[in-house]
Amino acid sequence: MATPSAAQSASGVAPLIDRHAAYNKQRIFILSVIALVTAGMNSALETAVAGDLQHTFFDPIDPLKSAQMIGAILGVEFLGFAFTIAIGSPLLDYLGMGRLLALSSVCFLAGTTAKIFAGSLVQGPNIYWLLYGCMIVTGIGWGLVETVINPLTVTLYPHEKTKRLNALHAWWPGGIILGGLAFLALGKLHVGWQGRLAVVLLPALVFLAICLGTKFPPTERKASGITTGQMFAQLGRPMFIVWFLAMFLTAATELAPGKWVQLALSRTVHMEGIVLLIYVSGLMFVMRHFAGAAAHKLSPVGLLWVSCLLGSLGLLLLSVANSPITGLLAATVWGTGVCYLWPTMLAAASERFPRGGALLMGLMGTAGTLSIYFVLPQMGKTFDNTKIELAGGDAAFNALSPDRLNDILGIAGQTSFRYVAILPAILLLVFGAIWLYERSKGGFKQVKL
Repeated sequence: MATPSAAQSASGVAPLIDRHAAYNKQRIFILSVIALVTAGMNSALETAVAGDLQHTFFDPIDPLKSAQMIGAILGVEFLGFAFTIAIGSPLLDYLGMGRLLALSSVCFLAGTTAKIFAGSLVQGPNIYWLLYGCMIVTGIGWGLVETVINPLTVTLYPHEKTKRLNALHAWWPGGIILGGLAFLALGKLHVGWQGRLAVVLLPALVFLAICLGTKFPPTERKASGITTGQMFAQLGRPMFIVWFLAMFLTAATELAPGKWVQLALSRTVHMEGIVLLIYVSGLMFVMRHFAGAAAHKLSPVGLLWVSCLLGSLGLLLLSVANSPITGLLAATVWGTGVCYLWPTMLAAASERFPRGGALLMGLMGTAGTLSIYFVLPQMGKTFDNTKIELAGGDAAFNALSPDRLNDILGIAGQTSFRYVAILPAILLLVFGAIWLYERSKGGFKQVKL
């Protein structure tokens, strides 16, 4: 009779083998965190200075469409993200995680520096195209971060994907908090928007330095012997297409309103919109650390269903909030709803289609960011159309008194939030159907390589 292996547990079941024990997981996780913090700070600071960019550069060009212009500028960053992650993800094993993370830092440094000096580089209508290009560059930087850190995390922790991805992505709102607080603190010191935007350069330099001395593992897909052809074959699976399309709506529920909150809601809730964003990000930071328990209790798709319900309700409440108290209450509902959406969608795709590797995770990110590229300009268009309609036409809008202008712009901002609330409501049907079907089959079981 064979003697039990020392690798076996007392129960006779061999423990899970950590095939990445040779890599410094703590260093890699810290590096991933700092990279994501950089992206979060960049997003928060861009949101916070959106009004300055609009008033400084776009109002003089076209005051009737300046909100649509700033919406397009904020949205094009997501286009840079989308194409980067779509192209970079299938090539991740060939290009190398370290090289792509280092390149992401360079993009943040270059894009941010050009924004800061935009007024000195060009004048007149050309400023729009310069800022447009800057946003694409920082979007590429953000896309490269997500291209690497998501497959990297599921590679290092293949049996805890939902938990670990949510813990990692807690640092996206963590970066937003740091960026928002830096914006407010420097504002108290009367630092201009250029100086406040420059804060993002510091973490970008830090993670570049750490990245240069870090050894990265092969992805889960490559380490398991799944070929590139087998990875691409996963694209034709009908259920992946469902999850891919759903990502358009979940991402728009979280990220588009977050980018728009400073510009649209400051007038109606009578507090700076960035304060609401900091508060919501604090909720997300804490709650994402408990995603593993929530997903275990409800299942990942059940968690997504509840998130969409609260996200839709929260957006409706934000569209009618008219005081600091109602603004905070509405933001609490919305923040609780959108908290788990992005990382849980990524984890769900990886758990269901692990053979798709970085390609499928990247395409999920592509879907999410492409939706923002389309939704943010539409929010800006809704804002502009509403303000002109309420004023009674273009000429009447230009003749408004300051008080009446402020009232109309507040209503227009609320209307733009109501426009987005329908998106997560649609997913209640999709996720509800999947949840009920899987429960009828005894619950979802993760596919393991």
